[in-house]
Formats: sequence, structure tokens, C-alpha cells
Amino acid sequence: MTVIQSLTELRQGVVIEQDGQPWQVVASDFMRKAQRKPVMRTKLRNLIVGRVMEQSFKPGDRIETADLGRSKATFLYEDAGQCTFMDATTFDQFSFTAEQIGDQRRYLKPDQEVDVMLFNDRPATIDLPKKIELKVTQTNDASRGDTAQGSVTKEAELETGYIVKVPLFVKTGDTIRVNTETGDYVDRV
Repeated sequence: MTVIQSLTELRQGVVIEQDGQPWQVVASDFMRKAQRKPVMRTKLRNLIVGRVMEQSFKPGDRIETADLGRSKATFLYEDAGQCTFMDATTFDQFSFTAEQIGDQRRYLKPDQEVDVMLFNDRPATIDLPKKIELKVTQTNDASRGDTAQGSVTKEAELETGYIVKVPLFVKTGDTIRVNTETGDYVDRV
């Protein structure tokens, strides 16, 4: 565990420990007003329960980074809001609720390998790569005149059930790359 020296170190993605729980910085905004001390306003997500809260930090606040480990696991299935994984080394199975995983759930497909963040040697949450490849299972074909209204994208359903906006040239059966942080189409593979 290390102590954060400057408020500017509280960037998106940093994981801090508060009240014995790991909290990941989802958003941060540095505010400095005349005649006042600077304040770092943050939005934090609890990695274990998935709860989100807003908190402001001032210079002099003691902020410690969380001591997290990493391991590999395979996504097995989702049932009744529970996503089940298997540890790649011990073959132990564990589950996360949909709230714990959040939006990352829409990119999970069976037999997909993910990184697991461990807090106190117990799985806390998963960490997906920034870009992931998924197959388009259904989309409409582009037809003449589609760009007349200025619409140069269409909706496509991916193999996980997630719907994303894609360019007109993407067809059913194509594999595309999606940004897991924004949920946007990146390119066709």
C-alpha cells in the first residue's frame, strides 16, 4: 500500500482503499477557486459491491492505494444475474453479481479469458482489455439512400446481445472490435 502524495494522482482507473474496501476512481475533476484550497471531486465505485459514491478530497487528506493482486480466470456462464468464472490456476469457481461487474457484463462470452483483481486474496472484480473482438449476429443491410438523411451508422447486435452503432459496411457474421470503456465500435477485424 502506498500513500498518494498529490491530488492529481487520483486519475480514472486508480484504486484506493477506504474503510477496508477497494474503491476505483471512475471520474475525477480538479477544482481550484480563488481564495480557496484546491479540491479533487471524484466519483468512486466499490469493486466488491459495485456501489458508486461521490467524494471530495482536499490537500492533506491521507489517501492510500489499494493492494490488489491479479489472476486469470475464464468466464463460464451467466444465470439469474450471477456471472460465474473459473480460476485458471486453481480451477475454483466464483461468481459476481451483475451490479459488481457493471457494464463489462455486456462484453462477456463463454470461455473468454479475463483478468481478475484480487483484494485480500479474494476476487473483487474483473478487468477486461480496452478493446475486445465480438461477432455481429444480426444487422440490417445497407440500402441505397441510407446516407441521404446524414445517417452513416446502423445498429448491430453482437454475440453477447449488446447493441452497438456500426458503419454501414458492417454485415452479419463480421467480427468487430469494440472499446470496452466507451462501448463504441472501433474497427472491423
